[in-house]
Amino acid sequence: MNLQAGFAPHVYNSEIEGLIDEEYPSLKGVTYLDHGGSAIPAKSLLQHVASDLSTHLYGNPHSTSTPSALAGRRVEEVREQTLRFLGADPQYFDLVFVANATAAMKLVMDSFKDHCEATHKQPRSQRRRFWYGYHRDAHNSLIGVREAAGGGQHCFDSDQEVDDWICGANRKIEKKDKTVRLFGYCGQSNMTGRRLPLSWSSQIRDSRHTADVHVLFDAAALATTTPLDFNNPEQAPDFTCLSFYKMFGFPDLGALVIRKYSPGARILSSRRYFGGGTVDMVTCLDSSTFHAKKTLNLHDHLEDGTLPFHSILALSSAIRTHTRLFTSMSDISAHTAILTGHMYRGLSSLHHANGQPVVTVYNDSTAVYGDSRSQGATIAFNVLQRNGMFVAPSTVEQMANSRNIFIRSGSLCNPGGAARYLGWTSMELCELYKEGLRCSRPSEVIGGRPTGVVRCSLGAVSTMRDVRSLLEFMEEVFVDYIDEGVRHGPTEAGGGTDTTVSVRASAEASIIERNMGKEERNRGISMLVLSCFLGGRGGGNREKVDKFKEP
Repeated sequence: MNLQAGFAPHVYNSEIEGLIDEEYPSLKGVTYLDHGGSAIPAKSLLQHVASDLSTHLYGNPHSTSTPSALAGRRVEEVREQTLRFLGADPQYFDLVFVANATAAMKLVMDSFKDHCEATHKQPRSQRRRFWYGYHRDAHNSLIGVREAAGGGQHCFDSDQEVDDWICGANRKIEKKDKTVRLFGYCGQSNMTGRRLPLSWSSQIRDSRHTADVHVLFDAAALATTTPLDFNNPEQAPDFTCLSFYKMFGFPDLGALVIRKYSPGARILSSRRYFGGGTVDMVTCLDSSTFHAKKTLNLHDHLEDGTLPFHSILALSSAIRTHTRLFTSMSDISAHTAILTGHMYRGLSSLHHANGQPVVTVYNDSTAVYGDSRSQGATIAFNVLQRNGMFVAPSTVEQMANSRNIFIRSGSLCNPGGAARYLGWTSMELCELYKEGLRCSRPSEVIGGRPTGVVRCSLGAVSTMRDVRSLLEFMEEVFVDYIDEGVRHGPTEAGGGTDTTVSVRASAEASIIERNMGKEERNRGISMLVLSCFLGGRGGGNREKVDKFKEP
């Protein structure tokens, strides 16, 4: 896969500003900076879908009536339309419709697991084992595949470790006989937006050390603002996972793009489960357990049950509307690159009166903001008070939300990225979990370190006004900001203790206890708990300027 082919000079598309009132009325008066979570559907897209479904009669594609035949024919047309939109020749690639990118990853995982387990009744020397490797900067959904890897798993700590493995320099990871190997990684970090090497698929295939490895590629974040390139099937990943709601806002649908003639495609045929519509024959009477899967196309025996055919028909409208409004993914890439560069420079320029920065941005040495070849339209950062202490990410999100600026905070389902950039070890995170910290709860600051980040992500419909709105908010609220002790979590009924502060105090105490001598433990823990609870009850520094208070 070659991102260079889709690279275009960075040009801001001012015509998008004129689209807001007509096509995106839901964005009037607000600043939406969570396109990495979901894009916003265009008004004309929804109108076209409603018109199509109210004008044409579509039936269940598994039937043979005229409405059903129409639906089935349209589904196959949309399948080909989608492949061509992605730059994938239907002669060499197949597309399986799934609920989302996570479902696509699970489908691959289940197939590899079943492929290996099918040999478990054979002599030990002939049994296959499933090994899984994944890059640290991966979404939880990609990491979760490791739970099915009975032949071992490895988390690659850096790009360099992956490169060493490919060329055979990493002796820690040796191929074992009868091992089926799968490597998973993302094209773009959903946390920081930095883009990982797209050349790994072809490099893995070309190296004698990794030629047997199949590649599972998470393109969910990458595809939101960047054209994918499948022009050379030999360089493409074996399996590519997508979520269309991240690209178009609607429909809520995903896909698994498969290299048809790869060994990995044959492994998908090993999946044991079958649902309605995926088989040509099933017997269940007496003691017979015979079934025969459909074999005409790869997707035929992988799409269980009735497809969400109305959503698939809507996808056709989404692709046409997206192309009409924005011309191409290359143009979107160029547009968002300009905005990302402006946002990064603006955030980096903010300083307190004492010269200290207001923001710390989490980036990679290989990433250049404003260059879509190395960095996506996403910025992850945290806010610093004028005394250098962090502001809780959840506080930043709440204050932005009160001004109709919609961003995201937390660890963003990216534990490897959070651990790396925020400095948490696995042992510390496990300790925090025992004390009550959860990914689903607001991100706090514990022991001087945040447990999450603030993320701003841009999309095709983002404008300079959105960037200015964020920067003005950051300057007005957080320049010379000092936390007064605002509660960062819900309180117990009856005005009890702030539960998030309780977790923070207890977790910090646990970490300190491991690192202090016995003589200092009681005194250190007591002072820490006291300071945390005073902070949670509003006993912190009250030097915050009035104009910076939350409205």
